[in-house]
Amino acid sequence: MRKPRPLLIAVSFISAAAIGYEVLLMRLLSIVQWHYFAYMIISLALLGYGASGTFIALAGNRLLSRFPVAFLVSAALMAITLVASFAVGQRIPFNSLEVVWDARQFLYLMALYLLLFVPFFCAAACIGLTFAKHREIISRIYFSDLLGAGTGALAIILALFVLRPEDGLRLLAGMALMAAALASLDHSLRLPRWLAPTIVVGAIALPLALPQGWLALRMSEFKGLSQVLEVMDTRVLSEHSSPLGMLTVVKSPTIPFRYAPGLSLNATQEPPPQLGVYTDGDALSVITRYDGRREALAYLDQLSSALPYHLLQNPKVLILGAGGGMDVLLARYHRAGSIDAVELNPQFVDLVRNTYADFTGRLYQAPDIRIHIGEARGFVASGRERYDLIQVALLDSFAASSAGVYALNESYVYTVEAIREYLKHLTPGGLLAITRWLKLPPRDNLKLFATAIEALRAMGVEQPDRRLALIRSWKTATLLVKKGSFGVDDINAIRRFTAERSFDVAYYPGMPAAEANRYNVLDESYLYNGAMALLGDRRDDFLERYKFYIAPATDDRPHFFHFFKWRTLPELLSKRDQGGVTQVEWGYLILVATLVQAALASVLLILWPLWKTQRGRKRQPRARMGLYFLALGLAFMFIEMAFIQKFILFLSYPLYAVAVVLAAFLIFAGLGSAYSARLARRRRDARISPITFAVMAIVGIALIYLYLLPEIFYWFMLLSDVSKILITIALIAPLAFYMGMPFPLGLSKVSTAAPEFIPWAWGINGSASVLSAVLAALLAIHFGFTVVIMLALVLYLIAAAILFRPLGSSPSPD
Repeated sequence: MRKPRPLLIAVSFISAAAIGYEVLLMRLLSIVQWHYFAYMIISLALLGYGASGTFIALAGNRLLSRFPVAFLVSAALMAITLVASFAVGQRIPFNSLEVVWDARQFLYLMALYLLLFVPFFCAAACIGLTFAKHREIISRIYFSDLLGAGTGALAIILALFVLRPEDGLRLLAGMALMAAALASLDHSLRLPRWLAPTIVVGAIALPLALPQGWLALRMSEFKGLSQVLEVMDTRVLSEHSSPLGMLTVVKSPTIPFRYAPGLSLNATQEPPPQLGVYTDGDALSVITRYDGRREALAYLDQLSSALPYHLLQNPKVLILGAGGGMDVLLARYHRAGSIDAVELNPQFVDLVRNTYADFTGRLYQAPDIRIHIGEARGFVASGRERYDLIQVALLDSFAASSAGVYALNESYVYTVEAIREYLKHLTPGGLLAITRWLKLPPRDNLKLFATAIEALRAMGVEQPDRRLALIRSWKTATLLVKKGSFGVDDINAIRRFTAERSFDVAYYPGMPAAEANRYNVLDESYLYNGAMALLGDRRDDFLERYKFYIAPATDDRPHFFHFFKWRTLPELLSKRDQGGVTQVEWGYLILVATLVQAALASVLLILWPLWKTQRGRKRQPRARMGLYFLALGLAFMFIEMAFIQKFILFLSYPLYAVAVVLAAFLIFAGLGSAYSARLARRRRDARISPITFAVMAIVGIALIYLYLLPEIFYWFMLLSDVSKILITIALIAPLAFYMGMPFPLGLSKVSTAAPEFIPWAWGINGSASVLSAVLAALLAIHFGFTVVIMLALVLYLIAAAILFRPLGSSPSPD
């Protein structure tokens, strides 16, 4: 029989387009909404594959008899819905900021969820039908599927360096049509010869012919960029897109940018002309005109972030988060001895260094300023230099921060381990300075204070209260952590600095309560009272009673911006007329809503159709087999999602972590699945069954990684992106290889003992996977990644125990 090579290549194209679409949706939604919605997108992708499997199980005979038409139609529908689902989805009036007070938003979210799942359903239909039609070459089809998926995840990242995100949709739609063209070349399908070139022409013409307006990104009207463009005469000077973010440079002559967070109300000088730079439509930074005159920068001394320069003389400075250069100018104004600045996005550096070099006075080309492109934690951990001052810049927007936009974001900059690392790289008497927005009641500032206390105690400091100082303006708060105790001269300098600028002292060692809350008067001395409580003996009681979750952030629970407490929700909702709902973290609530809708969708689209069609048959679902596939579905995705989040620290960019980790798990789990039949033959008479052997390997490797990964990240953090991607793949490969075995091994047992249960095995496993993608994120927020991974290992052990004794007759090793 002739091998259907064109069909195998077509499967690779379909799979690449599907995974590319999954990664691209994260990029698109981070621009038009507020967050990259990784959990929801992975969940709906799995829903598409699961629902398609159920559909094929129910209508397989009719579809297989018309396989050529079914494959081509599914591929064509995928191409169409790739574009149409996103275009229509942008027109659904979903506004994530309104979920707290508008119940309709949850319906809109469900509509968006179901709409975006359609292309995945079509892609899975192509692959599933090919499996069913060509059972004799299942291993080759599986390899083509996973090779295409892994390649697609990495290829879309590379494509986004040269294409705008919306043009990425055109590329993926063309790939789906090319898959149809390749399939039509397969002789086993016996299709007309003219069909392939016709589809090729369509694959080229359709993406190019799509009107730009259909795919134009419709950014949330509440994002900073949307709002500033409403101002008369405001115009976009340039736009630069990459997987790291979309940078939009804006000029506003009518209402000029005057960006100086928390500028003292006593300030007599305004900032020079500025250009606004928005990342993904928000997170405002500015590029400031600088003509070399020091006096033009005097306004910077009126910021709360200027405090450390009044305690140090000509310090050696490290700035984490250079952005448009405002903190670099602050250091230069205060005559820093040397300045090192780290910026994650190379395009941002290029804007300041080259595109707007004349506007900035060639700031990033100055001999006393060294600009480094990299991740803040990795740069500090890998460096040997010591600094007098390490300053963590304020780069997120106040509007997004106060709305709970970043509640789901992992931030490894503000964890206990991060602060410990910063302090290790300070000279004796050096300062760590971190500025955050001030929200009432305080959240960020007290959580940061608690995190700093925990970091100092972890370093063996017996009196952390002697090493901390906190001040606030009307809009910002700046925390100082000293490598040593604050002396009398330091305290006098802090008091003098705040008094001259009408800033409030929130804490310094030995501070009397009467000195708090003098200038920018609040209902109570929130920060002072909170700082004293966190330093006191009843710290745990305070953390429990406080309205928001402000326990220290760690690398295992790096969701620094998660402040939500369920018991506070009724109180905030009852004060909706007084602005209470603005303090609710909608990002967390959307995650919970996604879990609920994932459960409903998986029941309606996967389990219910199976139950409906099989309820009259002799054998109903068996609890033992059902629990096995339920445990596998939960465990696999728990580990995959936890590793995606863990590797954000190593790879620096969330999108990189999603693409690389997904690709590695898909490819090597597929290889493990293909090898499982050989393993079953080799261990046919062994005392330890193949499933138990695979589970033991999974548990052993995962436990080793829990111990070793932090050290591995530490040693290789400063390598190039390519090197870190290769290391990530090498680390995931052995774990994913063994994780690919339990499912086919279990399916082999079921196929012999209860073949009528196979559709249920797919359905239960698919439903569990849909749920676990979101559930893993919720568990990580509340309990940490380690708990999620340990829970996954327990589930794997339960699965091995369930099939420890035979189901019935021994299955064939094939």
